[in-house]
Amino acid sequence: MTFHLGYGTNGFANHRLDDALAVIADLGYTGVALTLDHHHLDPFAPDLPQQVKKVAARLDRLGLGVVVETGARFLLDRKRKHHPTLVSDGQEVRVDFLLRALEIAADLGADCVSFWSGVVPPDVDDDEAWRRMRSGVAAVLDGAARHGVPLALEPEPGMLVERLDQALRLRADLGSPALLGITLDVGHCVAVEPEDAAACVRRAGDLLLNVQLDDMLPGVHEHLEFGEGDLDLAATLAALDEIGYTGLAGVELPRHSHAAPDVARRAMTALREASPKPDAWSAAGSALGEASPGPEPEHPWLAEAERAVRADPTAIRSIFPAVGRAVGRQALRGEADPLGVVHGTVDDAARARLLTALASATGPEELAAELVSLYRFGDDAERRGVLRGLASVGDQVPAAGLELVKDALRTNDTRLVAAALGPFAADHLDAHSWRHGVLKCLFLDIPLAAVAGLDRRADAELRRMVAALADERRAAGRTVPDDALDLLRSET
Repeated sequence: MTFHLGYGTNGFANHRLDDALAVIADLGYTGVALTLDHHHLDPFAPDLPQQVKKVAARLDRLGLGVVVETGARFLLDRKRKHHPTLVSDGQEVRVDFLLRALEIAADLGADCVSFWSGVVPPDVDDDEAWRRMRSGVAAVLDGAARHGVPLALEPEPGMLVERLDQALRLRADLGSPALLGITLDVGHCVAVEPEDAAACVRRAGDLLLNVQLDDMLPGVHEHLEFGEGDLDLAATLAALDEIGYTGLAGVELPRHSHAAPDVARRAMTALREASPKPDAWSAAGSALGEASPGPEPEHPWLAEAERAVRADPTAIRSIFPAVGRAVGRQALRGEADPLGVVHGTVDDAARARLLTALASATGPEELAAELVSLYRFGDDAERRGVLRGLASVGDQVPAAGLELVKDALRTNDTRLVAAALGPFAADHLDAHSWRHGVLKCLFLDIPLAAVAGLDRRADAELRRMVAALADERRAAGRTVPDDALDLLRSET
């Protein structure tokens, strides 16, 4: 696909922003639609510059692109939802907010600021509403020019600008400004447009700056999960690919925060299945690390990153955090291992290759120091990359590798524990620590297929420990993992 898949923070209203961003990134999304709100980067906070700097660093470390959304419900008026608007009394309050959003977007490096018109008040006629809309958008466009950030107008059911043709009309009335584009919610197309979402995508064309993904039913403005409405998701994604859209397509499910991680996971599964190029999700995996007897196709960004690391080993410090955004985060074997727990992810494999490049350009002492630093100061994805990279470079720095493996085994992060028990641990970890690592997998419901060398290293003591665990679970009326039973049935 030509575009990035993201998720909206308004669908994670019950999460802290840092936690929401981490979950979104871990699920394989490479972008986020950030709704400014009192609990998610409050644009009126007294320490706003410090908060923006922190969020920008977090987005960069997680490899997430961003668009800024401005649809918070009660941010500007604690009693009236979405008030004031560009077409209501008090328009200047909305204009000030949008100008603040543009400044924040510039500091975050956002693609655009997305906004809508507002519901026309009962005492305002159509001509006056359009006059207010034109004057309000013109005022905000001055700020867009100052900050160098585009605006993206979203047609919204029930508002003055409800359909795509109205948004295009407004843009023409304003002289077709270069900094005014379109946000298209594909669910809204189902609800109110005379043509389907794919046709709307093609009509918006190169004016499309932001896309919101959700399902809907005709005539009903209710954001639904994919498959619950009438949206043809596959055709819509294909249309985005066809027009060469390169921005963010973010899932927009603002009323699903009560089950956000599960909903976001289901959405990613649906998006992968509907992708116009299904093999694109796995092609990167085979190119970036799955063992194969023949030559591997090169990922352009990764090939250049490897060259940079070989030329200057310290370059890995800035390159390592950017890997997920550059190559993706999808599981290498998505159908059998959707979260990449057993076989890892595309970014795991890419980071392992960067470590191999690092090892070729440094001595053991420098390599050990860099590995420890990348692990200690990295996020969870970077730590997994270091652990999986030990299979290729760990033999050169066994002491440092063991230190990192043992640290990971002290956590309860399933993907970190699984990554720690790879080939390096199978060859170097002492028997006591290795056995307890296997038991931890059973406690955390990590498939034992993630444990390298299990058939070689499993011994009578491990089976005794597993048998004791099985007895405890039976006594407590709990299920014994199938992996544990298989291990107990296997020959010594």
